[in-house]
Order: sequence, then structure tokens, then C-alpha cells
Amino acid sequence: MKNIKIIKNRSDIGAGTRGADLGIDAMEIAAINMNNDFFNHIPFVDVKTHNETIYNKVNSSSAKRIKFVEEQCQRVSDAVKETLLNNETPIVLSGDHSSALGSISGIKAAMPKSRLGVIWIDAHADLNSPYTTPSGNIHGMPLAAALHQDNTEMQNNRPNDETISYWNKLKNLGTNFPKFEPEDLIFFGVRDTEEAEDVLIKRLNIKNYTVPEVRFRGISTCIKEAIERLWNCDKFYITFDVDSLDCDFVSKGTGTPVSFGFSPDEAKQLITGFLRTEKVVCLEVSEVNPLLDNKGNKMAETAFGVLDYTLKQKT
Repeated sequence: MKNIKIIKNRSDIGAGTRGADLGIDAMEIAAINMNNDFFNHIPFVDVKTHNETIYNKVNSSSAKRIKFVEEQCQRVSDAVKETLLNNETPIVLSGDHSSALGSISGIKAAMPKSRLGVIWIDAHADLNSPYTTPSGNIHGMPLAAALHQDNTEMQNNRPNDETISYWNKLKNLGTNFPKFEPEDLIFFGVRDTEEAEDVLIKRLNIKNYTVPEVRFRGISTCIKEAIERLWNCDKFYITFDVDSLDCDFVSKGTGTPVSFGFSPDEAKQLITGFLRTEKVVCLEVSEVNPLLDNKGNKMAETAFGVLDYTLKQKT
């Protein structure tokens, strides 16, 4: 990956707990404490946030702060699009994972004719919609929006008209159609899902490489197979949500920690394996929350370690 540009998106309004807005700063502190000048020699852009809206009254329990999340995703989309059109590679560092919709939309806006493959390294499927979400937190919805999947067959909420209007805007960011095909989406490490998501995963036949499968079959074998599945894609997008890591082994410094996840070394191998294809046009790291860290700044240190290692393999 050459001509890298960091996009710093300190937004956490799509999450259920506060603190992910400090994740980027925590990673920068981790770099300083490691005597690593990573953040000093790579150009960056700061994306304006709506974090002040956490004090506003929530008008939609099925999609909290959706108006501002839509605006935030549009900002991320614009930043990613501009970076790509300038022949730079965006490395998106985000607070909560709703930003992934912005990143994917920005790629499609810059490369509308390219077939996009999505590598989703996460403990969660993020396939809920305002019609199915049990929490109303939009960081659990970016893939549903990107795929235009309302999943009303599993509906348990009645979103109001305003929510539906902004949900449709979210789905149409960057392009007015799905950003990629379900067959071009591959999960790694997803292990904490709701019934509505399970139904959608089965219906769309989305491949999920679970942690036990990766360890039983071998990480190199799974990466090779995943690349073969995505080989007809022109470009790849990788998103690394740190809750894909084992919270008991690493730390609980993320909004929705889940046990039995990947080790940091496995995350490094996964990301590096896909970077070697030379098809990756955007890499995202999200959901570091230092306020929840039970081991000092461990999650930020780990996330930065993964990022620094993988980029050094390709720059």
C-alpha cells in the first residue's frame, strides 16, 4: 500500500457506550509510548464529528441519532472518495463501526464500476436494520445499509417516518444501489449475532470463517480460500473491528467485547494475507474504547501494533 493517507473519524454516536471517540488518540499515545513515529510522517485528515449530539434527546429508539449518523457517514464517504481520487490509499481510523458504511460508500463513489469485495473482521455481523435492531445502535447496521437489506421478514420494530427516511438516505450514500453483492462479503470471527442476523446470513449465504474453523483448518488455508472466493472482485475493502479480538486475552477496551476471539498475531496474519493481493484500496480500524479498558491502554496498543505491522509489510 503506497501513498497512504489516514482519515481520522473520531465519531462514536453510532455506539451504545461512549468513549470510542477517544480511540484514535489512545492509539497515538500508544505509538508515542513505543517510540514509534508512525503518526508523524503519514498525512492525515480530521473528519468533523457530531459527538456533541449525545446530549440531545433520542427521537428514534430503533435508530438512535440516525440523522447525525447519516451526516457523519456522508463526511467519511466524501473523505474516502477524495483520497482515492487523489491516488492515495485511505486508512480509516474510526470510533464506532457505523463509519464502515461511509468508507464503503466512498469507495463506490470513487470507483462505481469496480466490483468490491468486503473482508469483515469482527465479532458482530452488523446486519441489523431499524426494523430488527434490539438496541437501536447504528454501529450494528452498516452492512445491512450497504446491502440494502431491511430484513422486514424478521421485523420487531416500527420505525417512524423520519427514521425510515434517514435509513433510506444511509442506504443510498455514494450510490443508489447496493454497494456490493452478498457473495462478495466474507466474515472472519463473527460469533455474537441476533436471530434476525442469523436468518439473513443464511438467506444470503454469507461465509463466516469462525475462530475455531480458522484454527482447525489453518489460517493460511482460510485466507487462500477466501481470496479465491473473492477473486472476481476488482478491489478489496478490509475492516478490522477490535472486538474481533479475544477480550479475555487482550482487554475489554471496546464497546461490545466478546470472548473467544482472535489473537493479535492472527489479526496481523489475516490483514497481511489480503494486503498481499494488491487489491486492497481501503483499510479501516474501529471500536477502540480506552474508557472501557481494564488493562490500561492495552486495546489501543494492540490495535496500533496490528496496524503498524501490517502496513510495514506492504509499504
